[in-house]
Amino acid sequence: MKIVEVTKQLTVAITNEEADMLLQFDDETPVVAKGDLNERQQILANQLVNKNLLLRKNEDGRIIYKKRSG
Repeated sequence: MKIVEVTKQLTVAITNEEADMLLQFDDETPVVAKGDLNERQQILANQLVNKNLLLRKNEDGRIIYKKRSG
């Protein structure tokens, strides 16, 4: 388990697998398309959306995930 700081006053516990998923979102890859993820990664991305750490957006008919800032 890891603890991630969402805001200065809010922290969230995530699994190591979810932490590895979050590491995919960096300066070089700020956005990941759902189609580029395997089935397990899609589940993890949705869990991170539910924990308010990722944003899920529909852009031009495709689902993308983006790290929530701040």
